[in-house]
Amino acid sequence: MAVPEERFPFSGRHADQAFLADSGDRPLTMRGVTDADLPELLRVDREVFPDDPYPYFVLRQHLDVHGDRVLVLDDGTCLHGYVLFVTTSDGYACWVLSLAVSADQRGRGLGKRLMLEVLRQLRRERVGEVRLTVEPTNAAAIMLYRTLGFAPEGGVHRNYLGPGEDRLIMVLGLSKGAAGG
Repeated sequence: MAVPEERFPFSGRHADQAFLADSGDRPLTMRGVTDADLPELLRVDREVFPDDPYPYFVLRQHLDVHGDRVLVLDDGTCLHGYVLFVTTSDGYACWVLSLAVSADQRGRGLGKRLMLEVLRQLRRERVGEVRLTVEPTNAAAIMLYRTLGFAPEGGVHRNYLGPGEDRLIMVLGLSKGAAGG
C-alpha cells in the first residue's frame, strides 16, 4: 500500500506555500516509490553512500519485495531522498534499512520528514519498536534519530556489517499493545 502523495508545507510562516526543494522553486512531494524511480533511486543511493551503495539488483529486489515500504522525495524532475523500512514477519519490529537525502538538500529537515511519516505509518499499524543501524561517526544522523526518540542499544557493535563496518543499533519503542508484543 503506497502512501498518498504529500506536498510539504513551507516550514516558515506561510503554511499554504509549497516546500521548496532548491533555487529552481520546485516543490517536493513525498510519495511511494514506483518502478520508474529505480534509476533515480540508484543515483541517490550512490551519491549518499558512495563507499557502499546498494547494487542495482538489491534495490530492484527491495522494490519487488518491499515496494510499499519505500518513500521518496520527488520534485517532478528527480528524487532528492528516500527511506526504506521493513517490518518483521510477526509485525512487532520494523527495521529502517536506509535513509538517504541528497547532499544539496541536507539540513532542511527532509530526513526528519521521511522518518516522521514512517513512524506515523508504523504507529497506525501498531508496530512495537523501530530499529536501525548508523555509523558511530555519523553525528548528524545520530542527532536526528535521538530527536525522534531513538536510543542506542548497547555500545558500538564492532564489525556489525562486516570487517571494519561498526554500527550503533538504535531503538525506538512505539506501543505496548502492538501486534506480537
